[in-house]
Amino acid sequence: MNTSTPTQPPVRHDRLIREEIHDTYKLRGKLSEPTRCPQCGAVYHKGRWSWTAATDADADEQLCSACHRENDHYPAGEVTISGSFASAHKDEILRLAHNIETTERREHPMNRIIEIRDLGDEIQITTTDVHLPRRIGKAIQNAWDGSLDIHFDAGGYFTSIVWQRDV
Repeated sequence: MNTSTPTQPPVRHDRLIREEIHDTYKLRGKLSEPTRCPQCGAVYHKGRWSWTAATDADADEQLCSACHRENDHYPAGEVTISGSFASAHKDEILRLAHNIETTERREHPMNRIIEIRDLGDEIQITTTDVHLPRRIGKAIQNAWDGSLDIHFDAGGYFTSIVWQRDV
């Protein structure tokens, strides 16, 4: 009678945990609370940036990641809008994009439009986070159909949205 139990290889707990998403603007640790962004006024409280948290005069100050991205002109997302329909309805499309940003920014101070560039035959909107471009692209597609291409580069922490419609 064999009473030995099969042996399992030992479980290793010393493996390195590799970062899957590389965002150079993400905080590497927690800030002291409350911390205020001197540029936009957002307040870091309970582990996140907020518009509603209160600060006092002796609160620490540090640039938030959205202001840092804006200052560096280094977006986390981009929406490219093109086609003859887009040229003819540029004002309406941009108004919708601004409305989406305003709604999003109320709850999430780090979700902002950095820049809107009119390149003649296309419009480029750059953003400070990876979620806002998708929301803008989906809203434009829901309003005016067209083709929407969404690409998320997880390793580079970047979202590229392309919306196109011809008349």
